[in-house]
Amino acid sequence: MTLFRSVSALALAGGLTLGAAAGARAEEAAPFTDAQRKAIEGIVKDYLVRNPDVLQEAIAEGERRAQETQKLAQAAALKESREALVNSPHGIVAGNPNGDVTLVEFFDYNCGYCRKAFGDVQTLIKSDPKLRVVLKDFPVLGAESLEASRIALAAKLQLKPEKMFDYHAKLLETKGRINGERAIAVAKEFGADVERLKRDAQGPEVKAALTENVGLGDKLSLSGTPAFVIGDEILPGAVGVEPMRKTINDVRQCGHASC
Repeated sequence: MTLFRSVSALALAGGLTLGAAAGARAEEAAPFTDAQRKAIEGIVKDYLVRNPDVLQEAIAEGERRAQETQKLAQAAALKESREALVNSPHGIVAGNPNGDVTLVEFFDYNCGYCRKAFGDVQTLIKSDPKLRVVLKDFPVLGAESLEASRIALAAKLQLKPEKMFDYHAKLLETKGRINGERAIAVAKEFGADVERLKRDAQGPEVKAALTENVGLGDKLSLSGTPAFVIGDEILPGAVGVEPMRKTINDVRQCGHASC
C-alpha cells in the first residue's frame, strides 16, 4: 500500500486524474480501483525496466542504512557490556594483565579461522607488552564445541593463568575435531584432576560463564567466530595482525578504534 500511495503522488504530478476535482485538495485519499492499481504498477515497472540503476541504488541504500543501524546498536551494546567484556572472571586472561588496552576475542575450539587468528593474537602479545587479552568461549559450531568449552572452563578453575593460556593454545593446535574427550586428555597433560574436571564441567560456574558469553554474543549481534572487540569496535573474522594492531594503537592514542 505504501508503494501505491507514493507512486500516486508521481502520477498526480504527471496529470493522472484519480477522481479529485482539478485544483481541489482532497481531505482523504480515495481507495484505488483495480484499473488504477494496474496503471500505477505499469508506470513503476516501466520506469524500473528503463532505469535499473535506480533499483540497485535503492538496494544499496537499504543495505547501508541497515549496516548503520546495526553499528549504532552494537555501539550501544558495547558501552552497556563493557564491564562484562573486559573484567568478567570467566575469561582467559593473557598478555599483560594490567595492560592499557584490552583485546577481547570470542572463539570456538572447532573454528578453523580461530586457529588461524590465534597466531595473530600470539604475535600481538609478543610484540606489545602493554596489551591485555581476554579470551571468551563462544561454542557456536555444535555439540563437540560445547563439550570442549565446558571442559576448558572447568580446567580454568584448576590451572594457573599462564598454564591456562598454554592449554588453550594446545587445544587450538589440535588437528581434527575437538570434543570433551580431547579437552580432558589435554587438561590431564597439564596436571588437571580429571574427576574434578568432569564435575566442574556440569557445575554452576561453568554454566554461568557460558550463559554470560552467549548472552554477550547475542547482545553484540555476533554472527560467528572469531570476533574481536577492541575499544569501541567489533572486528569480525580473522582480519589479520595489522588491522588489529592499528585499532589497538588508535585506542591507545585517542580512546577510540579510529582516530
